[in-house]
Amino acid sequence: MRSWDFDKNGGLERSADVSGLMKASEFGRYHGAMCSHYQAIKERERYARRFGVEPPTDEGKHDVWPCYPATFIRRPREADVGDEAVPERETLPGLFGMIPHWATDNNVGRQTYNARSETVATKPSFRDAWKNAQHCIIPVDAFFEPDWRSGKAIPTRISGADGEPLGIAGLWSSWKSPKGLVHSFTMLTINAQSHDLMCQFHKPVDEKRMVVILPPDSYDPWLKASPQQSMAFMRQYPAERLIAGAEAPAPAQRSLLA
Repeated sequence: MRSWDFDKNGGLERSADVSGLMKASEFGRYHGAMCSHYQAIKERERYARRFGVEPPTDEGKHDVWPCYPATFIRRPREADVGDEAVPERETLPGLFGMIPHWATDNNVGRQTYNARSETVATKPSFRDAWKNAQHCIIPVDAFFEPDWRSGKAIPTRISGADGEPLGIAGLWSSWKSPKGLVHSFTMLTINAQSHDLMCQFHKPVDEKRMVVILPPDSYDPWLKASPQQSMAFMRQYPAERLIAGAEAPAPAQRSLLA
């Protein structure tokens, strides 16, 4: 198997075979967890049409689990200097699961793939990115949530009712690893107890949660928002704009961390 490394600019590149593979059993806990698995967009044309930016040459995995490589969209830092040549959006490769700048290794990403909006400003893993408005959009074709109504977790695929990709609000971070700069990202979540669709997922005793899905006309406002404006985007996406159906997802068998 081939693993993934990062070049000095944080870009993904293929590396030699490695032996440090995560056991499949370590991923068992994710199958019943909050949004820990999503499907990235396969077709580059759909990606560019929906988000107005070309994805990287190497887009990472299609079935994405914590610590897997994928892409996220952010506003370039140079976009605020008045240079018309700088685009409003850029897409970067990164790992799913926030690796804060102070981390000593990348294993923390296995627990930081979701950030609760209620505590994101104070949790050590997320508070710096929230304070600095390091907003991003995670492009997805669909995401999975566990339906426990039968007594066991049934992976349920949730996608846009119109067949178009979804943009999930997130935060990004950069971490200096021994091999270079690593970008990573997390999905923001909110309470879903009152949501007609998303209230059906997770264990009966657990709080109902959902990721923050952005309407397309909120993409740029979210990327440009100040820290003081961030919370205004933490809203439920209309249930009628989503569809859900049971589907067996591809198994998460190995880590792509070197």
